[in-house]
Amino acid sequence: MNQDRRPTVEAPADARAASAAWIVLPTYNERENLPVVVAAIHRALPEAKILVVDDGSPDGTGRLADELASTDPLLEVMHRTEKNGLGAAYRAGFAHVLGDAERPIVVQMDCDLSHDPNDLPRLIHALAVGADLAIGSRYVPGGSIPDWDIRRRLISRGGSLFARTVLGLRVRDLTGGFKAWRAPVLKRAMAGARYAQGYGFQVEMTWRAIRSGATVTELPIVFRDRVAGESKMSGAIVIEAMLMVLRLRLDAWRGRV
Repeated sequence: MNQDRRPTVEAPADARAASAAWIVLPTYNERENLPVVVAAIHRALPEAKILVVDDGSPDGTGRLADELASTDPLLEVMHRTEKNGLGAAYRAGFAHVLGDAERPIVVQMDCDLSHDPNDLPRLIHALAVGADLAIGSRYVPGGSIPDWDIRRRLISRGGSLFARTVLGLRVRDLTGGFKAWRAPVLKRAMAGARYAQGYGFQVEMTWRAIRSGATVTELPIVFRDRVAGESKMSGAIVIEAMLMVLRLRLDAWRGRV
């Protein structure tokens, strides 16, 4: 297993690799942010395709996504009828795009502008130079979360430290959701993932990728707080993630993974 491999990755993405990418964008009440994010992704990766996975947003995000897709051949929309967790939205989106053999790179990112689309070429280039999974990391040198107060920093860092310690991993930002995957590695991780529906999904997927032998690299990112809309984080999501980590450790001890 190869963890925490950090080559110097500053070059722009290889043009062929960039055009072979899907960007999976889960949304729930992101009407204000969606047009900005889609436009920024197109500027960063003009040939990549975007899949919006909307969980029945009551603010009309799904309808707006359809309007954008009607004039944008690189944008597709998946409508889900209810909000039942970030993990479930990603599973549905991944299952859709993994059927596209012509685009063997899959990127996941938030739609709240916390993840800067300008970082997309660096993540994809990391795959071009040997990584199987590239993580936009807040907690490696050069990464930062300038808008967070001390409480949110402690919760986030504490969650990553807890997961790293229990699961025996060296990846520093296990709870982050800005990732570029090689499709075969994503398929292997998806095949075993079964626990987390919320943000713990990020931890489980990285853990399963590493267990499958994937080479993982972390690239520093500046993680900005959302400009519009409300955070989806809650105490229940934090507890779910912690319990999921313990289940994964127990499964490993019992030889179930």
